[in-house]
Amino acid sequence: MSVISRFALAALYISTFAGTLPSQVSPSSASQIRVTLLGTAAGPPVRVGAAGISTLVEVGQDRFLFDAGRGLMQRLVQAGVRVNAVNKLFLTHLHSDHVIDVPDLLLMGWSATPARSVPLEVWGPEGTRDMMTHLEQAFAFDIHMRRDVDEHHPPAGIQVVAHDVREGAVYATNAVRITAFLVDHGPVQPAYGYRLDFGGHSVCLSGDTRPSQNLVDKCHDVDVLIHEVIDAELVRRSVPNARVAESIIAHHTTADQAADVFQRAHPRLAVFSHLQPASAVLERARRLYRGRLEEGDDLMTIDVGSEIVVKRPPPGSAGRS
Repeated sequence: MSVISRFALAALYISTFAGTLPSQVSPSSASQIRVTLLGTAAGPPVRVGAAGISTLVEVGQDRFLFDAGRGLMQRLVQAGVRVNAVNKLFLTHLHSDHVIDVPDLLLMGWSATPARSVPLEVWGPEGTRDMMTHLEQAFAFDIHMRRDVDEHHPPAGIQVVAHDVREGAVYATNAVRITAFLVDHGPVQPAYGYRLDFGGHSVCLSGDTRPSQNLVDKCHDVDVLIHEVIDAELVRRSVPNARVAESIIAHHTTADQAADVFQRAHPRLAVFSHLQPASAVLERARRLYRGRLEEGDDLMTIDVGSEIVVKRPPPGSAGRS
């Protein structure tokens, strides 16, 4: 059996297996938003059993993916989502730990059975269009074989429509509005957070940022604010070079700083993501912030409606190691 044939069989197995799982990502009400934390681990180190940063937001039949960290596709399968069903990706910035699985989403979503038959649409900061063009070039042989020679997958499904965004509304369809807003990730510029509004409800995702007044303003009174956090003491212990350690900390938000952001933004629910292993950030933040605050886990879901319902995955099915 050829390498290509084995790859095709593997793709068939993945897509078939995903289809047999009960969907965990369909909102229970047409007016609800469902958030699934596919991956919550801070990168770039590889940690077995933990997926890199990626968040799925679903409104009705629309699925919106924010960032594409390592392990994204496996988490989609675990969540009961067909890998060919996600074709809208929003990138907060172009650090490798946030984009490393973009090629997997592009190629495996198209190699699934049935194959994705619509273009993959990608929004992100300046450089996104160039990155996607070069990815198409890098995989030109595989694309040619599967589109023109062997499987004859739909040509439209491997096309990419990429947008370099600026601050402001970047998507408005089916009563869903997605707004990009600038955040402060130190020298990594531009970097964005995103806000999704639908049916009177709202979700904000900070992306990587140090404390940002713009984030507070754009996410004020949202239902759910998913915010990055860093354990400064853990970084100082684990990074031998003190200068590098302090630089890393300065580009992110500590637990104390996050508590202050939450106090000013007033979300109904705050959720920590982009987490380090064995971190004590939740306890530290709760000393200063009395609002509802959760530490994210891989495959945790959040239903956003008149009530906000958080469901954690069964023990051992996912999570940080």
